Amino acid sequence: MPRILGVDIPKQKRIEASIKYIYGVGPKRALDILKEAGIDKDRRAKELTEEEISRLTNIIQNNYVTEGDLRREISQNVKRMMEIGVYRGLRHRKGLPVNGQRTKTNSRTRKGRKPTIGGQKIKKK
Repeated sequence: MPRILGVDIPKQKRIEASIKYIYGVGPKRALDILKEAGIDKDRRAKELTEEEISRLTNIIQNNYVTEGDLRREISQNVKRMMEIGVYRGLRHRKGLPVNGQRTKTNSRTRKGRKPTIGGQKIKKK
């Protein structure tokens, strides 16, 4: 399994798909990186040479923010929004959807499980 920036990328998949396992690299950015490195997108990850892997690593490291740095930057942005009290920060703080989704129904991922109400039987004399 080739390692790029501390991430094991799957060796059986095409390099175009396997490079997307790096946090911060999506479909468009993966194609841009491969084009800049001069690597065919249809090749498998196991077919890459050490020199090509180091070329990919250098391009990603020098030109893009990925992995731990990107995660840290995003979490700092969220914390900053919560501190200054903007609307998005308040939604983050309350654990509600941030981007304008409806909350009457749906949004179970953010809100958590429904609280159980009722369910008590009335005892008869």
